[in-house]
Amino acid sequence: MKGERAAIIARQNDAFRRGLGLTAGIPGRAFLTRSIAALPVEERAAIIEAVRAFDTFDTGNNPWGERDFGRLAAAGHTVIWKIDYYAGPGMDAGAEDAQASYRTLTIMLAEDY
Repeated sequence: MKGERAAIIARQNDAFRRGLGLTAGIPGRAFLTRSIAALPVEERAAIIEAVRAFDTFDTGNNPWGERDFGRLAAAGHTVIWKIDYYAGPGMDAGAEDAQASYRTLTIMLAEDY
């Protein structure tokens, strides 16, 4: 069951990340840190597209099999993205069940982490 649960969460996280938080049936939203938002639009667009397309998961960045973290190079920057789980859109409490959570996707430069 544990592996099956992680596989469900991984599929949800992949859909959520690819849709930048606008995926039907998976509530949440995406955020850019100030350093990403301050980049030229072309760099920002390349970074966002690289995060959406990311599929290089291994035991180092995906130890639980949920695909909720990634590190990549895009537009000359080292970028980290992370999905977190909350109980609801107020984001004032963590979710007890990632499958039925309100997700946030944060995209940041590595030096922001």
